[in-house]
Amino acid sequence: MYTIEIADKLFWVGAVDWSIRDFHGYSTEKGTTYNSYLLRDEKNVLFDTVKKPFTQDLLHNIRRVMDPEQIDYIVVNHVEMDHSGALPDIIHTCKPEKIFCSLNGKKAMIAHFHNEDWPFEVVKTGDSLSVGKRTIQFLETRMLHWPDSMFSYIPEDKILISSDAFGQHWATSERFADEVDEPELFRHAAKYYANILLLFSTHVQKLLATVGEMGLEFDMICPDHGLIWRGDSQKIIAAYDSWSRQEPKQKALIIYESMWESTEKMAKAVAFGLLKQDVKVKMLDLKLNHRSDIMTEVLDARALLFGSATLNNGMLPNVADFMMYLRGLAPANKIGAAFGSYGWSGEAVKLMNERMQEMKIDVVDEGLRVRYVPTHEDLGKCVELGAKMGKAMKQK
Repeated sequence: MYTIEIADKLFWVGAVDWSIRDFHGYSTEKGTTYNSYLLRDEKNVLFDTVKKPFTQDLLHNIRRVMDPEQIDYIVVNHVEMDHSGALPDIIHTCKPEKIFCSLNGKKAMIAHFHNEDWPFEVVKTGDSLSVGKRTIQFLETRMLHWPDSMFSYIPEDKILISSDAFGQHWATSERFADEVDEPELFRHAAKYYANILLLFSTHVQKLLATVGEMGLEFDMICPDHGLIWRGDSQKIIAAYDSWSRQEPKQKALIIYESMWESTEKMAKAVAFGLLKQDVKVKMLDLKLNHRSDIMTEVLDARALLFGSATLNNGMLPNVADFMMYLRGLAPANKIGAAFGSYGWSGEAVKLMNERMQEMKIDVVDEGLRVRYVPTHEDLGKCVELGAKMGKAMKQK
């Protein structure tokens, strides 16, 4: 994609990855971008780079603005390889005077690239850098979502370069959030938060409080992935505040996998019981729904009901996979229950309950097991389980 001047003397020079479909377990069915920003002033500054295969895209875009050798400083807000993979080649080409990063950023770059001779300049929250008419202020954002992460803020223009916060995995020809469909934009933003930042929600709350204490105002937020927020950036800040509080809605998810349709019949009966309690229900078959899309639904759900047949004395593979993925993201304020059919051993329900307890999900019911094919009476018990969960959702 071509370079674009997103503000006075500030250019987007990144790369669009139209083809990527998996981001370490996160489905990126609409690709992503690796955003890099170039500021022209008395000192020319490059903020972050791109994934290594896109090094030439970055260099071509820089050359549309200036000779890369005229870059004086590189700011590394985040060392993850989708933002620093091109860094060695860029340093070799640009020969910057200084590379600004957090202390953890310096350690991470040395660990990744095994070069202690780069011109590192370690900064911390509150430090600032004059580059001419503009100033760059630094704000460490540890564990959003790596220990090295930080923001760069240009107070004269009220522009925040926000690393991996406020982003989306979405490849588009547009560069600004107000140029695309807003509901789709926020679906991508919610998926990004649910699958990358949910685990760090307490850190997000602390960061938002710090931003308020510092009195920072934003006319533009420039993330390292996806669309740039300009004008009404308060919408995405409000969304992050809401998502990080993990305040659920009256929504129940039935997350299941069936072998010979018995567990699926149970799932439908459980859903009927929930609907009788006037709560919103979504049935999510793990054979048909990707873990990262289900995780997006988990973001604002109150109840999680897991269903699995028993296979080899355990859960079906997709259920086990999702529960492990969910555990890593540590959702809060959830209630849960389990159900499933079995042939002769029937351990799946017990194992699902144990996984929920490990995740501190409040298990409302001991669970329901049915041998082979559910009878009318069995399905009635499933309806009762759904109704019990619906009532518990209203009480907690």
